[in-house]
Order: sequence, then structure tokens, then C-alpha cells
Amino acid sequence: MRTRLLPLLIVLMAAVLLALGFPLAVSLAAGEQQKAVVDRIDDTARFAALAQFVTDPPTGSRRTVPDERLETLRRELASYHEVYGIRAGVFYRTGMPMASAPADWALPAGGEVREAFDEAKLSRRSHDPAQVWPWQRTRLVVASPVIRDGDVVAVVVTDSPTGQTRSRTLRDWLILGAGETAAMLVAVGAALRLTGWVLRPVRVLDATTHDIATGRLKSRVAVAGGPPELRRLARSFNEMADHVQDVLEQQRAFVADASHQLRNPLAALLLRIELLALELPEDNEEIASVRTEGKRLAQVLDDLLDLALAEHAEADLRLIDIGALTGERVAAWAPTAEAKGVRLVGECPATTAWADPVALSSALDAVIDNALKFTPAGERVDVAVSGGGATSTIVVADRGPGLTDEELARVGDRFWRSGRHQNIKGSGLGLSISRALLAAGGGSIGYAAHRAEEPRGLRVTVTVPRTEPAARPRSGAAAT
Repeated sequence: MRTRLLPLLIVLMAAVLLALGFPLAVSLAAGEQQKAVVDRIDDTARFAALAQFVTDPPTGSRRTVPDERLETLRRELASYHEVYGIRAGVFYRTGMPMASAPADWALPAGGEVREAFDEAKLSRRSHDPAQVWPWQRTRLVVASPVIRDGDVVAVVVTDSPTGQTRSRTLRDWLILGAGETAAMLVAVGAALRLTGWVLRPVRVLDATTHDIATGRLKSRVAVAGGPPELRRLARSFNEMADHVQDVLEQQRAFVADASHQLRNPLAALLLRIELLALELPEDNEEIASVRTEGKRLAQVLDDLLDLALAEHAEADLRLIDIGALTGERVAAWAPTAEAKGVRLVGECPATTAWADPVALSSALDAVIDNALKFTPAGERVDVAVSGGGATSTIVVADRGPGLTDEELARVGDRFWRSGRHQNIKGSGLGLSISRALLAAGGGSIGYAAHRAEEPRGLRVTVTVPRTEPAARPRSGAAAT
């Protein structure tokens, strides 16, 4: 969730910084150009003041008599060009130069300089030039009229390179970019802290939900930090988890108590049936059927009690050799397999894993018993132990009729049995008990077809962790 929320915040903050940065960058460029334009206006005004009192040459001829004011104007223009590299000139209305620097600079017939000259002849300063950007190699032209007795007698024109203006603008932009980058880094840091603060309760809630979903019903959320809404959600979640745990505890207690309380009346009933059978012929089918159903009911009650205890018990996890433990269970079931004509083959190399040895033994007994029930005489049941990575596995594969894909999706459910196997002894709780015993220690059980062809058989995979599972929180403890 953080990977989705954080980019959204960063994009929004970047958009805000760009929305502020672009107008500021344009303003900085316009400010630098405005400074240059004001400087050029001041310069042209000073030159216009000097040219205002220069006497005009005779009509149609060039000046032959030296004019001290004209010489002063020429020296100023030459010095100005030498120092600043700016071309400057004073031109009569006819376009003939009064003075210019460099001396060979003449008024062009067209272009920006000519447009500024023509506008200044109308007794107004040339309009502000277009904005110059750092990547544009253009020049800055400013023209001012020289007015004498209310008439425009000449025009002062300056033609400036824009290199310094563009350099200053680029420098300002680099400073602005550095500031925007620093602001963006600060914003990213703030976004990281903000998302961490907001999502930390969500992560804790997610972890606690996962713990409860995997059987750790005593896990709770630590109500600390985060927005008020999430703290309230954490408290509500803990209350809900308490209610669910209470209901499950009541359900388990009911199943255990009911199973326990029904065993005594059932035992008395079976005893009376046996006494009644003594008074009837030995081959009475009704008594035999009643006796069989009574024993089946007793087995169901025993399995229900085992299931309730398995779901309630805490696992005593230890680092054990599951290869040796599995070998012991294979050896224990070998006589039963031999009596049925089934070969029970075990391949059990030494492999360590974390498990409750009693719970794992009980789960393996249920799985191997189930495999022997459905494997016909002359076939084999293979038990293989392997370890690698984070888990170790125990695979029990039989050569029985197997299950369809629809049946594989339901195998392990309480009291579920395939319609094709109803005549085989069992209560439908053995694999459910195995799953509960394994889940208490962080293990799992899976089912798949053993072979593609008939008989498909059933492949049961028991998985246990090779690393020590996280400690289960005690009652009332908070998950962190």
C-alpha cells in the first residue's frame, strides 16, 4: 500500500513545486532582462543629452568644421563600446550617422535595429524587446529620440549582446533548480514519514489479521500511533477478535463437553446391546448392525474430542529429526500394511525441522492410516522425507482409486467423505485432525493426485518449517 500511496504524494508535491517554479523562473528571466533594458534606456538617454546640443551639418554636405560637443559624443560612444562591447550610434532622421561606435557601424536598411529607429523617429522610445531566454542567441536593441525644440532631430540606438543577461538568468535558474531539488528531497522525506505514520497501524493490523487467519487467535493489535481513525479501527478489531475467540472457545468447549458427556450414555447403551445380544441368536443381523453403528458412533465421538483438543492445544515446538520420526511411524504401521497385503515403503533420510513431535506423529498416523485404507492388496504406499530451503516435506503417496478434481478441493473438510468410499470404515475427521495438529506448529498439509493415469492414487504432502516460527503471543498480548 505504501508503494502506491508514496508515488501519489510525490507526484502531487512535484506538481506543486513545478507550478510554483515555472512562474518564478519566468519572473527571474524577465527581471534580468528588465535590468538590462533599463540600463540601455539610461545609456541612450545620456547619449541623447550629449547629442542634443550638437550643431547640424550644412544641408547635403558633411561637417568640415570641428565641433567640440560632437567630438565628446564620439569619445563617449567609443569608450562605451570598448568597455561594454555594445554597439551604439546617433543617427540623423535621414539615417546618416552623427556618431557611432564602432565607426563603421551604419544603420541597416531593415531588421530590428531599423524598426527601433523608425519607432523612435515618432518621438517615442522603442517598445520593450521580446523576452530573451538562455538558449536564444539574440541581441537587445533600444532606441531613444533626440529632441530639440520639440522636434526629433536624431535617434540614439544601442545594439547589445545578451550573453551576460542569459548567463545571469541561467545562474538564477540553477539556484532555483537547486532550491526546488532541496524542497523536493524535503518533501519526499516528509512523505516517507507521513506514509509511515499513517500506514504503520495498517501494517500491524495486516500482520495481526494474517496471524489470526493462520490460527494464532491470541494475536492482537497494539493501539499506538497513527491517525485517530486507525487507532479506533485497531481497538474495534481487537474487540472483534476477542468476541470471535470467545465464540470459538465456546464452540470447542461445547464439542469437547458434548463428546465427553455422550461417551458414558453411549457406553451404557452398547453394554445393553451386548447383553441383549446374549438372548438372541448369534447370527441375528439386526443386532450386528446396531452393534456396528454404535461402535461407529463411539469412534466419531472420540474423533470429535481429538479434534477439539487439537484445535485448542498449544504446540510444543522443537528442532527434531523428522526423518527418524517418520521412520518410526512407518515401522509402527508396517504390520498393519503387511496384514492387508500392502507394501509400506519409507525413504526417510535425516532431515531437521521445527515441529511438535507428538502432534506430527499423530498427523502422520492419520495420513498413513488413510493411505492404507484405500490402497488395494498388492499395491504399495510410499513415504518420502526431503528437506531444502525454508521447509521440509513428508510425502505419503498411495496407489488407491484417488479423488477427482472436485473431491480434491474438499478433502480435509470435517465429516467429508467421497461418495465412492462410504463403505470404508472412518468418520471423515482424520485429515481434519491432522490439519489442526500441523497448523498449531506452523505446518500445513496438501493434497494432489499421485498419478495421471488410473488408478490415480492420492499424494499427501506434509510441510513443516525448517526455521523456528515466530513466538505465538500470549493471551492479551499485542502483535507488533
